[in-house]
Amino acid sequence: MHPDRIAGLLAPFLAAPALSRNRCHSDERSDEESAVLSAAQLQSISTYIDILQRWNARVNLTAIRDEEEIVTRHFGESLFAARHLFPLRSSVAPVVKAFEVADLGSGAGFPGIPLKIWAPDISLTLIESNHKKATFLREVTRALTLTDVNIQNARAESLPAASFDLVTLRAVEHFEAILPTAARLLAPKARLALLVGKSQLGQAHSTLSLRWSEPIPVANSSSRVLLIGAS
Repeated sequence: MHPDRIAGLLAPFLAAPALSRNRCHSDERSDEESAVLSAAQLQSISTYIDILQRWNARVNLTAIRDEEEIVTRHFGESLFAARHLFPLRSSVAPVVKAFEVADLGSGAGFPGIPLKIWAPDISLTLIESNHKKATFLREVTRALTLTDVNIQNARAESLPAASFDLVTLRAVEHFEAILPTAARLLAPKARLALLVGKSQLGQAHSTLSLRWSEPIPVANSSSRVLLIGAS
């Protein structure tokens, strides 16, 4: 897909965050302008889509096949979360040095790889127990020349506890059962970011005793929200 079309489709998801209290960096401004992706970021997304479509022909990475819907449903939601979790500094790329992020049940790489495209300085661990999906993640990482990405083809339970500053979770099976595993990975004063349907909010609140922020409605969706809990 042409990068200009990708930019247009993603524009609603990159509007300025309204609630600064939900961010990883509480000292950031609340009056940021809408973000604009660089030519390199847009090209990375275009390349990612090409690889995803090629793999989807033989491995079921995502049920969505339409490229524009892939942009809005997968990249849009992922970058919406990135926009809130890693706000811009003076309209340039967010500065997040030595920040450990884990994407649990990464699957086709959402939201983890878009988070890395948005904030290149993070240290990203993609946790995916399915071997074929982990192989796909390695190919995407190589093709996009992403650095400081650790792909764990393992169950999350096998990783050391309290290892990450941020853990993300999106579209995983057995949502309620995986929540304690996600919380176990949180370092002190870390955050858990959930991209979920409104119907799953009750499960999250009742399962984990975290300090939950108000859910943030995802742009262009009537049912999806970003929920952030602090350890």
